[in-house]
Amino acid sequence: MSDLQADSEALILVDESDRSLGFLSKTLCHEGRGVLHRAFSLLIFNEAGDLLIQQRAASKRLWPLYWSNSVCSHPRGDESMEAATQRRLYEELGIGCPLQFLFKFQYQAQFDATGAENELCSVFVGHCRQRIRANPTEIFDWRWISPEALQKEIAAQGGRTFTPWFLLEWARIWRDHRQSVLVI
Repeated sequence: MSDLQADSEALILVDESDRSLGFLSKTLCHEGRGVLHRAFSLLIFNEAGDLLIQQRAASKRLWPLYWSNSVCSHPRGDESMEAATQRRLYEELGIGCPLQFLFKFQYQAQFDATGAENELCSVFVGHCRQRIRANPTEIFDWRWISPEALQKEIAAQGGRTFTPWFLLEWARIWRDHRQSVLVI
């Protein structure tokens, strides 16, 4: 998918209860302070319990070259969340794996004067043994990192190089789901 097609793609507008309110282009959803829309974040772990984090492509409108969760995106039109998550896993990382829903949260984060995220985001985790084939149009770089090393890296630099949604979801995973999700 080209960047132009991605920006014109219709996202699902929602209320705070995740009821669909209609559709709006990706570009318009992210202008100004943003318009609340449905999204998802995936956190993929390997056999050793390390998390795959990605550095977003330089071409991204919001938070280019920031480190983030394994995959983040939006379902399309009438696409189910399961279909959307598996589609983006394959499009971004070249893999597929079972995913477990953890929680949903709402946030608004301002990137600059002209753009922001305003999402109701469902967070899923999965475990994968497949070889990663990162899509260079989506991902500048990627790496596996242990949960402990990630905690130390975030603390050491105050999270300045990480996306705001990843910092929010990682803090909640570390606080509320560490025992059930993380292999430590």
